[in-house]
Amino acid sequence: MDRLPISDALPDLATALSRHGKAVLQAPPGAGKTTRVPLDLLDRGIVPGRILMLEPRRLAARAAAERMAETLGEPVGQRVGYRIRGEAKTSPATRIEVVTEGILTRMIQSDPELTGVGAVLFDEFHERSLHADLGLALAWEVKGALRPDLLILVMSATLDADPVARLLDDAPVITSEGRAFPVETRWLPRPPDASLRYEAGVAALVTQAVQDTEGGILVFLPGEGEIRRVEALLAGRLPPDCAIRPLYGAMDFAAQRAALAPVAAGRKLVLATAIAETSLTIPDIKVVVDGGRARRARFDPASGMSRLITERVTRAEAEQRRGRAGRVAAGICYRYWTKGEEGALAAYPPAEIEAADLTGLALELALWGSDGADLAFLTPPPAPALSEARALLQSLGALDPQGRITAHGRQLAALPVHPRLGHMLALAGPGAATMAALLEERDPLRGAEADLGLRLRAIREPKDAPGADRGVIDRIRAEAKRLARLVGPVEAHLSPAAMAALAYPDRLGQRRKGDEARFVLSGGKGAIVAPGDPLGRASLIVATDLDGDPREAKVRQGIAISEEDVRRLFADSIRWQDVCDWSRREGRVVARRQERLGALTLADRPWPDAPPEAMARAALDGIRQIGLPWTAAARRFRARVELLRHEGADLPDFTDEGLLARAEDWLLPHLTGKRTEADLRALDLTEPLKASLDWEAQQMVNRLAPAHFETPLGRAVPIDYEGDHPAISLRLQELFGVTVHPTVGPKRLPLRITLLSPAQRPVQVTLDLPGFWANSYSDVRKDMRGQYPKHPWPEDPTQAEPTLRAKPRGT
Repeated sequence: MDRLPISDALPDLATALSRHGKAVLQAPPGAGKTTRVPLDLLDRGIVPGRILMLEPRRLAARAAAERMAETLGEPVGQRVGYRIRGEAKTSPATRIEVVTEGILTRMIQSDPELTGVGAVLFDEFHERSLHADLGLALAWEVKGALRPDLLILVMSATLDADPVARLLDDAPVITSEGRAFPVETRWLPRPPDASLRYEAGVAALVTQAVQDTEGGILVFLPGEGEIRRVEALLAGRLPPDCAIRPLYGAMDFAAQRAALAPVAAGRKLVLATAIAETSLTIPDIKVVVDGGRARRARFDPASGMSRLITERVTRAEAEQRRGRAGRVAAGICYRYWTKGEEGALAAYPPAEIEAADLTGLALELALWGSDGADLAFLTPPPAPALSEARALLQSLGALDPQGRITAHGRQLAALPVHPRLGHMLALAGPGAATMAALLEERDPLRGAEADLGLRLRAIREPKDAPGADRGVIDRIRAEAKRLARLVGPVEAHLSPAAMAALAYPDRLGQRRKGDEARFVLSGGKGAIVAPGDPLGRASLIVATDLDGDPREAKVRQGIAISEEDVRRLFADSIRWQDVCDWSRREGRVVARRQERLGALTLADRPWPDAPPEAMARAALDGIRQIGLPWTAAARRFRARVELLRHEGADLPDFTDEGLLARAEDWLLPHLTGKRTEADLRALDLTEPLKASLDWEAQQMVNRLAPAHFETPLGRAVPIDYEGDHPAISLRLQELFGVTVHPTVGPKRLPLRITLLSPAQRPVQVTLDLPGFWANSYSDVRKDMRGQYPKHPWPEDPTQAEPTLRAKPRGT
């Protein structure tokens, strides 16, 4: 065998596994760990049984098995074989079996002792796939409880090895240094032009790389759409001997193999997704063009939907991609970003367990008899997403109310599909296999209307669907045949819409009244069909593919369903409910009796004898929507209470927020008979607010924050508490003889007094009445005597009698 960088680390690795039964191998991209480590362990004879090696992708699993078999001079299926979804090449002679991660989970669940298996190798663990995390957690428990002789090896190119080693009780870490060949990195001289479309910018960089270099080129793009657009932009811009080869996961294996194979003449340009980041050595590749983006799935537990988002690549991913250029010779890596932007990149991509739909994981944990807390997860599953997944499984009947797996759940776990689709297959039988395969595969009619029925007809009669992707349809047909063999016959004659509803009971949609194309889903979220799409005119639909928008998701695929189907399928979940709500649109309390399925209303009729308490509660919801109806008197009382509360008095919060938070306690009893917005806006809150205080609190408010100031003449002047300072306004002469400034509150806050002329115009504003008498009054007296000679202006106002009268005639 050719010597690769990993070769120097193999003796230490073998020693660590022999002594400790566990190890973590850290080797850079291109070191050769995927194909050399299993063969070395086999050659040394330290594994008493089969070697299982996990690969995160089917293409990588096949390629690794073929490469190792070629090294041994044997066909695949002899000493080296593989097993992936829907395909297996193994024999009794197989000692090294390369499997995809879901296969390992099934093997452990069906045979926890892993009979005949001596070692489990987790390749490319840095990708942190959900199945890899689960597989390692299960394998580690198997080793601890049942198979202490089982060897466990975690291999990674870019992951920090120390946390994994700690997870495995301080497993030895073996590091392979060096790269097969050096790689030069070239960055953009300046950030990409913001006005330039992403694909156009990448295509220009690819054209430059073709002109400046020799050998095969591997271009990393986030998805198939970008690959197709860049391919179109490069047409006519490349030399005639430059062959373009797309490479992405949804392609047929034959097309993937063609992308990996060397070209007979000229040079090869591979436009690939992240499928080419790891495990694959593509012959002839000496140049990498990294488009700098990655596509990831994000699951929102609140909406129960996943959405694909495109993000900037992380430093770990960029390093993986860069390493592809140094596999066979010295290489060059072009990066579609500047060197200065590199520091802003995240270090690692998020683990899939942090962002994925955890329904399958929750089902596997229940089958294992664990809640997940006792298993060795490098990243524990997020509690909200796991709780949402368990709720879905309970609604499907896969878990009982205590969270334990049911017989139906065991049936779903045995099927190689999402539990939603497994539920559909289990209840609808082989007839639902095509629907299941369609819902798993990418859309064969991309750009067409949303109706699933169009896809089903295209699968049955491809010749009648000229725009259909024949490759996708062939895969759907093959997968449907495989799934049909896995489920037993079922006496069910369901429409395609009914089948889809079994898989997505939370995505039944009911068109909103008077609003074509907008739907409310049975799970409570909103959905919208593209304008003009015939599906938007249906009364009821099943939304099988949504873009994940948490507010109003776009329906990318769905199917109209009859009310008869809905009633037959979900009869046990349909309930009559008495509903008394506030209608914002109508501005009044609406009392109805409704037949409901989740958030859907199948029948609706008036509820004329709704109890007064229910009506009052609905009116209270109206108050919360339109706001508290403040009158001037209610505002003054609220201000008095708030003044004392801010000065330390033990009184309840009378702000809008505080009052609404406890409105059921103080306001609800006063809403009986209030049905319309006009009724609510006419409500005077003064008495309800007073009644919300006990007798002692009311007395304290009246004493410390009185509603009125009593003048020496016995007249009650209202105190305004709503400004930044309590205030009164009154005639200056009415305060003659007052030598102590009036105050309110426990901290004796002085009133702001606006002194008025006999004509009720402001003369002076003071917070210190004695000071005014002593200082400013004399100036005011001079001015006022001339303007109002018939009114008294004594030299010493502190000794004068208060009055509102003019001087008697003749004085």
